[in-house]
Amino acid sequence: MLPVRKAKNKQLTTMSSTVLITGASQGCGRATALLFAKKGYNLVLAARNETRLEATAKELRSISNSVLAIPTDVGDAKQVERLAEKALGCYEKIDVLINNAGICLTGRIEDTSLEDWQQLMNTNFWGYLHTIKALMPHFLERKTGSIVNVGSFGGKMPLPEMTAYCASKYAVTGLTETMRLELTPKGIHVCAVHPAVINSNFLERAQFRGVDDAEVESRREQMNSLLKSGWVSQPEDIAKAIWDAVQKKKSEVVVGPCFLATEAYRLFPGFLQFIMGARS
Repeated sequence: MLPVRKAKNKQLTTMSSTVLITGASQGCGRATALLFAKKGYNLVLAARNETRLEATAKELRSISNSVLAIPTDVGDAKQVERLAEKALGCYEKIDVLINNAGICLTGRIEDTSLEDWQQLMNTNFWGYLHTIKALMPHFLERKTGSIVNVGSFGGKMPLPEMTAYCASKYAVTGLTETMRLELTPKGIHVCAVHPAVINSNFLERAQFRGVDDAEVESRREQMNSLLKSGWVSQPEDIAKAIWDAVQKKKSEVVVGPCFLATEAYRLFPGFLQFIMGARS
């Protein structure tokens, strides 16, 4: 566990709201942590890469009352249990859980291995469920709290040659919407925030599959071109959407121009599937 910066006023730390963010070391997780820090929140940051997590925590300690950084693989239920125990041991209460850790994979279903599927579901779905289950008793006992699941527009509509990724994000959408039915009457706010492709260090973490190296590189170049288009989501825009959703108790936010695509699919699913199928 990385060091905690203790607040000068312990009472202030106790009174301040606390947010736990997964995938917090980079991209929209980092941007969200920065925004919540500026709003006066205590921060619990989780990510797999300890070096990057430490760098982010060091930056945020100059802003937040207190920062607790805990290297965690959210796909490992035991690690997530330890994350929750340490977070509650330090701050006594968690007000907001932001599930953000995730990976992306592009490739036809026949080129996607079972290991690829397992990796995607373990992080993109089970990673969310692990944190929710670990903190659920705390939220239920307090009869309050916010759970924000960062999904994707690929969890609202199908995307060509991204079957495994979309399946994992559709699972998040179903989880979020059903949880909302159960938990809203118990005082717990549940929200989904759906961005498009995120314009950060996306290519560094994205995975591509194809029949050979040339096809893999072609997919990478296509994604690189997409990242330069107007359809991408900026980390700061996602952070603002998350903050707004928490403050206004929104149930769902689709970030940026991809709202037009998801609405078109909702209204004309057959036509959009025909168009996407013809281009794939």
